[in-house]
Amino acid sequence: MRVLIFHGWLLRGTGSNVYNASLARALAEFGHEVHLVCQDRRPPDLGPVRIHNPDIGGLLPVFVRDTYEGFEVKTFGELTAVELKRYIEFNVRAVRGLVDELGGFDAALANHLVMAPVILARAGLRFAIKVHGSDLSYTVLPEPDRFVPYVREGVAGANGILVGSGHILERLREAVDEPAINAKVRLGPPGVDTDLFAPIRPEDRAERLHAAARELRAAGGDAPAAGSVWDRDVASAADALTWFAEAPGARAIFVGKLIVAKGIDLLLAAWPLVHRAHPGARLLLVGFGAAEPVLRRVWEALEAGDVAPLRELAERGRALEGGEEGSLPMLAAFLDAVPDGYVEAARAASESVRFAGRLEHEEVAAPVAASDSLVFPSTFPEAFGMVAAEAAAAGVLPISAAHSGAAEVSRALAAELPDQARALLSFELDSDAVDAIATRLEGWFGLDRPERERIGASLRDSVERLWSWRSVADTVLAASAGELAGLRRP
Repeated sequence: MRVLIFHGWLLRGTGSNVYNASLARALAEFGHEVHLVCQDRRPPDLGPVRIHNPDIGGLLPVFVRDTYEGFEVKTFGELTAVELKRYIEFNVRAVRGLVDELGGFDAALANHLVMAPVILARAGLRFAIKVHGSDLSYTVLPEPDRFVPYVREGVAGANGILVGSGHILERLREAVDEPAINAKVRLGPPGVDTDLFAPIRPEDRAERLHAAARELRAAGGDAPAAGSVWDRDVASAADALTWFAEAPGARAIFVGKLIVAKGIDLLLAAWPLVHRAHPGARLLLVGFGAAEPVLRRVWEALEAGDVAPLRELAERGRALEGGEEGSLPMLAAFLDAVPDGYVEAARAASESVRFAGRLEHEEVAAPVAASDSLVFPSTFPEAFGMVAAEAAAAGVLPISAAHSGAAEVSRALAAELPDQARALLSFELDSDAVDAIATRLEGWFGLDRPERERIGASLRDSVERLWSWRSVADTVLAASAGELAGLRRP
């Protein structure tokens, strides 16, 4: 089959970017002719997948503000009516050109509710829509009067609508809730590359991390030019992996955007308590984002026994990363009743946390699989707990906030686990969140190695059964064709 995937951004770093790169690669491996429309001028190697970069006039609309080399960036909400119209027209023209050049497509996928579905509909295609969540949370629901009409136009042209979780279905119905639209919705979670995210024996983990560091240094010349959010210090990232390899105790990891919504403040606040119970433990933070300077400053201050920057973060929240003023009540609740000896524990945890910066999806697999636990403390609604599922595929315990799509992943993984392990998989977002993270990490690190290995094997079995890329690819093709009877409802 000839398949078109429309994704208007890059192909690395964030969930929907990685989803589209992985889906395109999988479809090509299964023998399909895949054309991927995006704005990535330095795409990862996707084999025979053909990459198309439409000329969009240099203005790139996004859901969450970042800087991108070669583009003027605005959020969709910041676009003028003229700018939004031009963006759609540029892309419609490009898709029509592909249709004329190739003679059409057998299947097509539009990513996010805006603006890909409108673009494919106006180009005359029938298609499936993959709703990722950021479209709803950052654009459609905050400005429904402006963007819901585009959603309605897009879903009218779709044969199927895929959501990663029941949570996203509920959010979708806040925007459009009509019988004809609801009838098209099916469950379409992301897939996990279980070859990439595979278990590493504990005795081999340090060497795998050292090898990953060597590979980073050897390939260090391909970082984007200065001025992009994708800039990175490859030598520093490699040093962080080497440091992680040399941990004298357990390893914990965070992977995701370094923004306040990801709950990293809760993890950093919890870490001195974890380290006090397990003095050899180390925490690696992998990712990039607007809050990185703030989070670095918070941890450096904690190492010196100074909680003032952490208190400022609790009081001001997203304002410190360029957003609106607003407190972080869960962090504030912890700071209002700091445990005895916390400042001393923070000082003792000096040199036990490191920021690795951005790693490519392929690069992050080794540090995840070489960890004992991954923490996914996001406080913002998540379409799906992708990083949690990838960690589980590697036999690594994911500890996730108990809400939205993240909770659905935790529940699915918990089904085959003993009660003791089941309780460690998630925590509530309430005034005890910081203590809950610490308690779960301490509990997991305290289990004996054979028990952790048995639980890790069960986690991997669940991922292989639930979230293979073969099932994801088949679901997308069926939804594009309107063959919905055999697809699961969320």
